[in-house]
Formats: sequence, structure tokens, C-alpha cells
Amino acid sequence: MVRIITRSETSSLRENLLRITAVLIALIASALIILFMGYNPLDVYERLVTGSLGTAYRFRETVNKAIPLATLSLGTAIAFRMKFWNIGGEGQFFIGAYGAALVAFAFPVLPALLLLPAMFATAFVFASAWALIPALLKARFGTSETLVTLMLNYMAAKWVSYLQYGPWKDPAASGFPKIAPFSENAILPNVLGIHAGWIIVLLLCTLVYLLIRKTKLGYEIDVLGESEATARYAGMNVLRITIIAIMLSGGLCGVAGMMQASAVERSLSEQLSGGLGFTAVITTWLARLSPPTIVVVSFLFSMLIQGGTFLQSSLKIPASISSVLQGIIIFFVLGSEFFLRYRLVFSSSYKGRKQ
Repeated sequence: MVRIITRSETSSLRENLLRITAVLIALIASALIILFMGYNPLDVYERLVTGSLGTAYRFRETVNKAIPLATLSLGTAIAFRMKFWNIGGEGQFFIGAYGAALVAFAFPVLPALLLLPAMFATAFVFASAWALIPALLKARFGTSETLVTLMLNYMAAKWVSYLQYGPWKDPAASGFPKIAPFSENAILPNVLGIHAGWIIVLLLCTLVYLLIRKTKLGYEIDVLGESEATARYAGMNVLRITIIAIMLSGGLCGVAGMMQASAVERSLSEQLSGGLGFTAVITTWLARLSPPTIVVVSFLFSMLIQGGTFLQSSLKIPASISSVLQGIIIFFVLGSEFFLRYRLVFSSSYKGRKQ
């Protein structure tokens, strides 16, 4: 008979070793699948790395993908620490980009020194307000934030699609459904060959880390995540904490949309996200809600995404193979969490006594 027993305590060293082992097993499992497809796993892994880091251009593209992913993940982590399952990063991303576009099109000749901060602020406010909807619905009617945020994703995406094919359609695009590009003043400048978003990500990572570890609000968020009853017993204003945390979470996701619209797309588009809002849920969870780890995991996932594109052109392998690799890694890493919390006991008979 097999029994599942809760572990009393696990050391940090054991936790890290188990997660590393899970990743190694995932790579071996992925290699078997690649081999079954008729390709050399070592060759595929090598091309994944060279396809994402092999040249200055590829490295830049990898970082460009990591910037919005890391920002989305930082925003998602704030909500997740409170056990508020914000799956709406994708929608908040689009709404933030929409708010930034409003400012960019309304004041195209405003100096960049004023226009870019205004775009950031508007993106943050718009996305915060969008994220506040499921929070208020949960507080007032007890609705599931998972379902509400998920549905709001599609509403936000369809709104941008409506603008692209309708009132914001560029008349100079010869009938092609696209929105006019931003003015040069609305484009984030480059720093060391990569747009300044990478500096913003490092700054946001530091601020979120300090918020979580060094502030009263961060402590309150963690307590509320552990137990709402405990938070109320300690005299905490649960509604206030929830609203502030969710607005911060949504606002950061909106800032990610602003950076992607300004620096990469240089306009608003229904293809702006590419599903990064959903990927951010995965990277946030794999990083165990730790801001510094989120940046690292986001970069590694961006390598998979960029490297998968290179595989398609170099080996004629479908780019979706990178998604398969992501899924296998997630499966094994999340599976390792079970063995961090529980252990299996094998015995010939069950005597009903505690171990």
C-alpha cells in the first residue's frame, strides 16, 4: 500500500536540487520526443541556444520578448501572493497599450520627455481600472476572479481588434487593417542597442521586491494570501489591501503593454501580445512568485520562444516544438512541487498510525 504523508519541513538546498533535477528530467523527456520525431536532440538544443543568443540580433530579439513577459509576470505575482488568481494579464496588457495609444495619438508633437511618462501613467491607470473590475465583483458578489479575468481578456482583445478594423483604421494603409504608427516622440529610446524597457524591468523588479519584503503592504498581502480570517483578526482592512494589490498587479501588466506598443510594434495592434499574458502565468508560478527569479525564468522562456522560431527556419521543425518543450518543463517542475510537500510511504499493510 502507498500512503501520502505531508513533509514537516524541507531545506532550501533540497528544494533547489529537486527543481534542478526536475528540469534535467524534463530535458531528457523532451530529447526522447525529439528523437522520436527523427531529429538529433543535441542538435536541436544547440540550435535553440544559438537561435536565441548566437548573434547580436537574436540576443536583442530574445530580450525584446523577455521585457514584456517579465513585466507581466511581476504584475501577476503581486496578485498571486494574495491568492487572487489574476489570469487577466493578457487583457490588462491590451488595455494598457490602448491607454498609451490614446495619449500618443492625442499629443503626437509633445516632447518625448513628457509624452512617454504620460503614456506610462495612462497605461498604468487604464489597466489598473480594468483589473479592479474582477476584484470588486469578487468582493461584492463572491464571483470567481479566475473566470472573470479570463473573460475580460477576450473583451480587451476584441476592443483593440474593433479599433484596428474600425474607427482607428489607418486610411493611408491602402485598405489594409492596421492602426497608424506612433510619432517618433512616442517611441522608447534604445540603450545599448536594446530599447529602454530592459532598464524599466530591472527597476520594477527591484521595486516589487522591496514592496514584498520591506513594506507593510507587502506583509499584509502575504498574510491575506495565507488566510483572510487571520488578516481580519489582525485588524487589516482586507478590501483596501485587495484593491491596492490588484491595481498594482493590473497596472504593471498595462505598463508591459505600453512598452510593447511603443518600442516594438510602434503602434497598437491585435497581434501585440502573442499570448504573453498567458505565458506570464506559467513563468510566475515556476519562479515561485520571487521577483528576481521571475526575471531569470522569463528570459529563459524567451530563449525558448526565440529559439523555436530559429528551429523552424534552420531545421524545418515546427516552431511549436518550443511550446512542447515549455509544456514538458512545466509538467515536471510542477510535479516536483508534490514531492516537496509530500512523501510516499510504501508498506505491506496500513496500521492506521501516524508516521
